[in-house]
Amino acid sequence: MKGKVVIIGSGLGGLSCGVILAKNGYQVVVLEKNSQPGGCLQCFTRRGVQFETGMHFIGSAGPGQTLDKLMNYLEISKDVQLSELDPSGYDVVLIDGKCYKFAKGRKHFIDQMTSYFPNQRVNLERYFDLVEKVANASSLHSLKYADSDSSVNTEYQLRSINNVIDEVITDPILAKVLVGNLPLYAAEKDKTPFSTHAFIMDFYNQSAYRIVGGSGKVANSMIHTIEKYGGEVLTNHAVTKIICDECHAVGVEVNHDKFISADFIISDAHPMRTLEMLDTKLIRPAFRNRINSIRQTIGSFTVYLHFKEKRLPYMNYNLYGYNGNTPWGCEDYNDSTWPKGYLYMHFCQENNPKYATTGAVLSYMHIDDLEKWKDTTVGNRGSEYESFKKKKAEILLDSLEKQIPGLKDSIKYYYTSTPLTYRDYTGTEEGSMYGVSKDVNSSAACRVPHRTRIPNVYQTGQNINSHGMLGVLVGTIVTCSELISAEAIYRQIIDAYGKR
Repeated sequence: MKGKVVIIGSGLGGLSCGVILAKNGYQVVVLEKNSQPGGCLQCFTRRGVQFETGMHFIGSAGPGQTLDKLMNYLEISKDVQLSELDPSGYDVVLIDGKCYKFAKGRKHFIDQMTSYFPNQRVNLERYFDLVEKVANASSLHSLKYADSDSSVNTEYQLRSINNVIDEVITDPILAKVLVGNLPLYAAEKDKTPFSTHAFIMDFYNQSAYRIVGGSGKVANSMIHTIEKYGGEVLTNHAVTKIICDECHAVGVEVNHDKFISADFIISDAHPMRTLEMLDTKLIRPAFRNRINSIRQTIGSFTVYLHFKEKRLPYMNYNLYGYNGNTPWGCEDYNDSTWPKGYLYMHFCQENNPKYATTGAVLSYMHIDDLEKWKDTTVGNRGSEYESFKKKKAEILLDSLEKQIPGLKDSIKYYYTSTPLTYRDYTGTEEGSMYGVSKDVNSSAACRVPHRTRIPNVYQTGQNINSHGMLGVLVGTIVTCSELISAEAIYRQIIDAYGKR
């Protein structure tokens, strides 16, 4: 064995690090505080049906595409079946009462958008040129080792989405339509980098899929692979402290009483939670202050829908609905204007379903809306909290009913979650949807390093690099390259794909 690696947290980042390191001869132990592993990959069951909590669909998983190669390398492909979203409109954006489809592939996307905006073809070509330029400039996102363009990466990390799009697109409605799927990354006007938008657009436009039977299958697959290579994934093991001597970490304290030694430690927890575990002078106060002051993305209120049997046709796309004439500013609401927008989707319980069994509709919600319950825990928040959730659920469903008449009558049961739910299950600060917020105005100040000041302690997960399945796996490669060279990991990915 090359050394013992303790990984804190069993989300996508933690499990994927575990797979790569276990495959490369490290002794891996993944410690999960909850009784169920998976982080945002986990599903839950109510009245015999299953719901997903975070990873509702994935992109670039078609034959030979980036995520397809990564899933093959992580040995997920053998255990997971994918169901492709509608190529003619995998995302549908509803603005001002009109629907706009995002078609799969550059040519079809541009053709479809041109049918709505006949005078914008040339501008759409320029827009897509930029999207591809930014996506291909990242060696990690394109899996082309040592083949990147740092100047392109830097430029579009420092320019906001609307700043770039407004320079290319002259039709103001089209400019809004192109950012219609912004709930996927909680984008904010004048703040979120264009690079974030470009990576997401390129990722899903190549191909978009739902995971048949839920994203929990991805977590279970990686757990089995870690065990196959001699590793362990232990639930109900809350890491309460990372133990350090004068120069490095020596192990972790679990549940306040058990010590587990380690040669290396990787934290898949939110960086603020990681710092809480580190009581050591090796972490400078200035660094703690910077991480603790980083703004978080907004949280979400979600209604999980259990439909009556054979009542509602399965919707093979995602619907982004806006009650006004723009996707921007949905995070700026009050009691009378909420919800300004929502994301509605169905879950894929089986291959090629005819009818929907379950689904979800979510809308932005600030943690401040839940101030009076901030010190409570799941299942112990009281009747007033339950009444609050029911009221919000009915308002959100009424908003959705306006676009899909008869929807409410198709619902058998529904369940709800708030940013507090997400906070308590995942440990993310403020129950944010995607953790740390990327902001062009903050530049490097909002970036979280995968390497800490402690030489054998590293970080991974959605706050390192970016969120989403591809973003997290890119961060995984960055983190694991501290123990195995990035070149070796890339070669393994390519070699594994050649042998499939």
